[in-house]
Amino acid sequence: MYRKNAEKGETPLTIQDKPSVEHASAPLEPVALVTGTSSGFGLLTCLALAKDGYRVVATMRNIDKKSKLIMAAEKWDVRQQIEIMEMDVTREKQVYQVIGDVMDKWRRIDVLVNNAGYAAGGVVEEVSLADWRQQFETNVFGAIASTQAVLPHMRKQGFGTIVSVSSVSGRLAMPGLGPYSASKFALEGLMESLRFEVARYGIHVALVEPGPYRTNVWDNSLRGYELNPESPYIHMNDRLYRQVQHTARTAGDPMEVVRLIQKVIQTGAPNFRYPVGKGIGIALAARRWLPWRIFERLVQSRF
Repeated sequence: MYRKNAEKGETPLTIQDKPSVEHASAPLEPVALVTGTSSGFGLLTCLALAKDGYRVVATMRNIDKKSKLIMAAEKWDVRQQIEIMEMDVTREKQVYQVIGDVMDKWRRIDVLVNNAGYAAGGVVEEVSLADWRQQFETNVFGAIASTQAVLPHMRKQGFGTIVSVSSVSGRLAMPGLGPYSASKFALEGLMESLRFEVARYGIHVALVEPGPYRTNVWDNSLRGYELNPESPYIHMNDRLYRQVQHTARTAGDPMEVVRLIQKVIQTGAPNFRYPVGKGIGIALAARRWLPWRIFERLVQSRF
């Protein structure tokens, strides 16, 4: 009813459009909650899902940054479809409060998009333990908190879709992005377990794994990043710094990822992993099929 097929222009009715017996009085308008929506994939996903007919709950850590989303929503003519709420995924009580407010108001959550996250740059030895912990607090424990908060409601209603925005770095670790890769490897593992656990309740779990795209994740990866000329890793750090700057300028259009997120949500029985991005298929195939020594030399030749 509300999910438009981007390729055929169809609007199929799926189980997620049907209120359960327990929620027989729930509105037919499906509800999607998206985390990390002040910019990037999160912001664009809100706009796209609102266009698809969802009531979108756009959450962000700092509500003072909502103006960009508001202006974009007005431009897309979907402002009335988007409800903006402050929610820091690292604050468990706030996460449960927001989910409770959503259920009180709309009595259903059809879709959760775990998007909140950032990339911490630096070699393993030189990233402070505090920065390691913060990377995991946001990228891993934040996703766990949001997921745990929505699951009881999805189980009760008998349907739901959880899409987590991972990264190709969750399957292919590169030098200088150890904290980010580790957090995404962890996210992939927990979502794989979750997929097996909740399938019997009509809940779908999927990962979208983008390669490089033009979002502020690259700006964030340089946050507080300083090239120390005395570092034994100075050449590797310098190469990483220049690569990240280049990627921030030349990476792909983030709408490609957003369209894939839409497709995953529209699919009645989505696959688990959806890698996306230029050259990503080749990179993953090389990682899987090449002898390790050969693959290792290929990576090291870049640094």
